[in-house]
Amino acid sequence: MTKLEIILSAILTLSLLFNLGLFIYARQVVSRLIDISGELGDLDKMITSFSNHLASVYQLETFYGDQTLENLLAHARSFTEQMDTFDYIYYFEDEAEAEEDTLSEEEKDEQ
Repeated sequence: MTKLEIILSAILTLSLLFNLGLFIYARQVVSRLIDISGELGDLDKMITSFSNHLASVYQLETFYGDQTLENLLAHARSFTEQMDTFDYIYYFEDEAEAEEDTLSEEEKDEQ
């Protein structure tokens, strides 16, 4: 082997190792982001459920017109609206699953 071949082989080996490491790291990051996306989706469901429950309690005759509950209900609604701005994060997981389903259906149709 010539000196040039040795250098090129070493560079190729380093490049392959670097790309493999980068692939593994990117895969772990995407996995964590999908987990966070799922957790944010669960949080959104819990907040919406709380807001609905609070609204139903406020509608009860005993509590109707209570200023504290009315303010709490307004705060819950504004918080829910603020959480809606993060839809793109926790629906990312649903979109990824839909794309996978579409791809698998296309593969079945081709066969």
